[in-house]
Amino acid sequence: MLLENLALKGTATQSSTHYTWAAQNAIDGLRYGAGSAAYCCITGYESNPWWRLDLLQNYEISTVIITARSDCCLDQTNGAEIRIGNSLENNGNNNPRCAVTSGFLARRTITYSCGVMEGRYVNVILYGRTSHLSLCEVEVYGTENVALKGTALQSSTYNTFGAKNGLDGVRYGAGEAAYCCITGYQSNPWWRLDLLYNYEISTVIITARSDCCLDQTNGAEIRIGNSLENNGNNNPRCAVTSGFLAAHTITYSCHGMEGRYVNVVIAGRASYLSLCEVEVYGKRHIKKYFLTLKFSSSVDAVAVRDKILHQLQSALASHISDFNLSWTQLPKKEKQKQQDRGPCVKGMK
Repeated sequence: MLLENLALKGTATQSSTHYTWAAQNAIDGLRYGAGSAAYCCITGYESNPWWRLDLLQNYEISTVIITARSDCCLDQTNGAEIRIGNSLENNGNNNPRCAVTSGFLARRTITYSCGVMEGRYVNVILYGRTSHLSLCEVEVYGTENVALKGTALQSSTYNTFGAKNGLDGVRYGAGEAAYCCITGYQSNPWWRLDLLYNYEISTVIITARSDCCLDQTNGAEIRIGNSLENNGNNNPRCAVTSGFLAAHTITYSCHGMEGRYVNVVIAGRASYLSLCEVEVYGKRHIKKYFLTLKFSSSVDAVAVRDKILHQLQSALASHISDFNLSWTQLPKKEKQKQQDRGPCVKGMK
């Protein structure tokens, strides 16, 4: 789900400026305007020209959208690398790469999916050649952590480290396991997030404790689905956690797995389970059903179509939750067939 354009909150700089085409033009909210490269930014002609957006704080970035010039010079946009991260080494151009731009035509806008990349800086750089760099607009969108809308439960609770600590929006804080959830010591400890609705889940992000006990986070299975069999721990598996260091945050790609429940379970051994934050990114999975209605009464369905929809919605509400009805095609009066009177016979005198 696309939210607000985060780029509009930031500031921009570039390696150099050609005439008056400043870096800030690429985040003015205008994809293009009248005139030659109006509202665009253009660097000077140089080796490895770059443009950098500072979002002023750290974000989970899912999408970068770039718009090219409307007049010419598409080689000044095609072939650029989009890089996202928190480092300013080499002006930010050494951060991890999201994508390489290609396929631009005049005034064309192209969307690049970055999965979920974390960073404060978004760079666009033409590596390995001498050129101007032209960008008419750069838009940056984050994703919504849908875990914050849900509720959490765990197999048991150690002291005061309750399940809801795993989705309080705080990855870690000062103090021993502050803001973390921890189960009791038991066989197969588990934690479950109820998203309340069905989602297509792309990413699960887990943060480990900052003080100790990383074996309480490493080796856990992430499972996603709609079943509560075995407390949800029999749902399909997305990933197995590994590689955690103190206060380490690791991202797991689940490629659109569908489900209402997200479980984290240490299967097959006795242990505590510790999670300092579980973030879930995805979009609501909405099923569409089509119903054909035919009215045989003398009521004019066209005239009372809104009333019909309201009555049907009320009747279904006691059996189905979270649904919405709408007409895909408005009711129409069926044309009456002319009655077959048979052959016309003249009367005889």
